[in-house]
Amino acid sequence: MDYDLILVLGIVIGVLTIPAMLSAFLDGGAPRVAAVAAVISGGMIVYALYNVPGGYVISDLPEVFTKVVARFVR
Repeated sequence: MDYDLILVLGIVIGVLTIPAMLSAFLDGGAPRVAAVAAVISGGMIVYALYNVPGGYVISDLPEVFTKVVARFVR
């Protein structure tokens, strides 16, 4: 299983939930879909952090993002 990909997807989904939640609050509605996306994002991040051998360090994140993007660009 590719934990780098799971971590990157979790972070990207988490970042994208912020505008969705803000939009729902400003429109006066409940942010149901954004909340579900935030839970899924958090689960993906926690899953990747606990299952990767050796763990991740904050300074590893740019390299992880670069490796994942490079894998799909090639």
